[in-house]
Amino acid sequence: MDENIRTLYDVQQLLKGYGIFVHLGKRLWDIELMHEELIRIHDARLIEDKVFQTAALVLKREHRYEQAKTDEQL
Repeated sequence: MDENIRTLYDVQQLLKGYGIFVHLGKRLWDIELMHEELIRIHDARLIEDKVFQTAALVLKREHRYEQAKTDEQL
């Protein structure tokens, strides 16, 4: 499963499989909430460590990208 997680969309699909849909209206907020939800399903032992780590890295990368875009606009 983790080899298929490469994009934010892939993480969204992973969460969707557990009935978690995130849309707050701002991409940066969405990423932060997705990370919190990812932690919850990992703590509940619903996903393996490797899947969690891969998805968390994708979210971290996307968060850095969005934060850099926000910083440029200021």
